[in-house]
Amino acid sequence: MNVGIITASDKGYLGEREDRSGARIAEIMEAQGYTVRKKVILPDDQQMLQDEMIAMCNDDIQLILTTGGTGFSKRDVTPEATKAVIEREVPGIPMAILQYSLTITERAMLSRAAAGIRGETLIVNLPGSPKAVDEALSYILPSLKHGLDILLGNDAECARK
Repeated sequence: MNVGIITASDKGYLGEREDRSGARIAEIMEAQGYTVRKKVILPDDQQMLQDEMIAMCNDDIQLILTTGGTGFSKRDVTPEATKAVIEREVPGIPMAILQYSLTITERAMLSRAAAGIRGETLIVNLPGSPKAVDEALSYILPSLKHGLDILLGNDAECARK
């Protein structure tokens, strides 16, 4: 399965900060057998984020993972960009990440992450720190694989129905 990674970071986009979270997502996904087809750093700009998500959905990418831009800053607009491009919301994914993350830090409650489906692509907002990316992906990856199989019609039980 092909993965696209979008890091939302003004400083990262300007080259003022290293993109450790996007790099960590790529490491994890490749270790799990996914193909990272595209990885970009964009500023916290809703239109640019939306345009890139749509482009990835049209470019044979089945899973888009975003990192950053889900907090309270006025520039944090990743969830709004995601909600603007998805056709069907998948609220259980951010809820699961939140539930798990709350066992680690009470600050997890400040996340505004979203997830949803556009066509045959699942888009999931992840936290912005490499540590939180590790925690969130380790928790959701087994279920993500199953959900993607169903979305793409690769699930044998689903195909029998």
